Amino acid sequence: MSYIIDRRLNGKKKSTVNRQRFLRRYKSHIKKAVGEAMNSRSITDLGAGEKISIPTRDLNEPIFSNGRGGHMEQVLPGNKEFVTGDRIPRPGQGQGQGGGGSGASDSGEGMDEFAFQISQEEFLEFMFEGLELPNMVKRKLAGNDAFHVVRAGISNEGTPGRLNVVRSMRAANARRIALSGGKRRNLKLLEQEIEQEENKDPALRDQRRLEQLRLEVEELKSRIKRIPFLDDFDLKYNLLVKQPRPSSKAVMFCLMDVSGSMNQATKDMAKRFFLLLYLFLQRSYEYTEVVFIRHHTSAKEVDEQEFFYSRETGGTIVSSALKMMRDIMRERYPASEWNIYGAQASDGDNWNDDSSTCHKILIDDIMPHVQYYSYVEITPRDHQALWDEYQSVAQVFPEHFAMEQIVDVGDIYPVFRQLFTQKVAA
Repeated sequence: MSYIIDRRLNGKKKSTVNRQRFLRRYKSHIKKAVGEAMNSRSITDLGAGEKISIPTRDLNEPIFSNGRGGHMEQVLPGNKEFVTGDRIPRPGQGQGQGGGGSGASDSGEGMDEFAFQISQEEFLEFMFEGLELPNMVKRKLAGNDAFHVVRAGISNEGTPGRLNVVRSMRAANARRIALSGGKRRNLKLLEQEIEQEENKDPALRDQRRLEQLRLEVEELKSRIKRIPFLDDFDLKYNLLVKQPRPSSKAVMFCLMDVSGSMNQATKDMAKRFFLLLYLFLQRSYEYTEVVFIRHHTSAKEVDEQEFFYSRETGGTIVSSALKMMRDIMRERYPASEWNIYGAQASDGDNWNDDSSTCHKILIDDIMPHVQYYSYVEITPRDHQALWDEYQSVAQVFPEHFAMEQIVDVGDIYPVFRQLFTQKVAA
């Protein structure tokens, strides 16, 4: 038996199924490569495609083969060079004529690693697989487009495209039975009477009565045939109606510290974390708004461009960003209609006793209304007062508050996945 494996490129979608099967089979290699790419890419290339290499040893195709079977005897030749206990050097470890050193081979043949390119869509699919916004619930209606069409029974009027053939044929059959039921019973009685008359002796048979019965039978059959097989009244249509659908509207507040204590490397890591979050929201959620807040001694709501590329700096008062988030929540995003999320990045430095103010704002004004709040502290140093205050917040709201530390670029993607990994219902 022969097996043909289609290795053609995905031109004109001719091998889409094969490509998807291939991606599923080497999922672990691709996810590992995606994780490594996240650490080495620049911010501008964070969501682009990626070239994936798979070791040759992992490319073997699973096959079935017949065993030799039976009983075999073999005589193996001995050797004059080696005895038990000798260690045989690997080919290429000695001094070969080719000068290839330890990477050379004396087999004359070899095979490179298999490399292929995944698209931007596939890259993002693997990057955000298994992630979700925690505690998302459905709120009020989200405008006129928040409807879905559902079946609502059968109607006597409709378009030909919604014709229910089974119901229509059933109605037509019921109508024919109802209109012809009495006639068919009379027809059966007349046919029985004709049969009785014909079974009589010819001398006793009433020919006039027999002819009359036959005329009545023909008349009944003609009346039955005139009943139409399908009438307009029989046509039934599937009735479809629009039902309002609650929409999972969400807003994400992105709070980034841009104070003087945040050096350029720390700011770049914070931007990388938020850009990763922004790509995740854009890809996974349709009704999601993002509010960008930068802060030093004062907070400012900015757009996407200024949030990621502005070089403004200053002192550090973290509570200014939390107060702005609180005010915007009250003015534009009532908790009865929106799923509210917050993500904050800082190096942990704060001005004097402002950390206790941050604790109070979170406990009293923010955490009771948000679905989830994540805090990442980007620093290799020991934690300061802000981390301790946030730890006490996490103790009060363990299911809705998460905090992690980032030391270098390699921690960003694992921390991001840890904060937004899909929660399994207990």
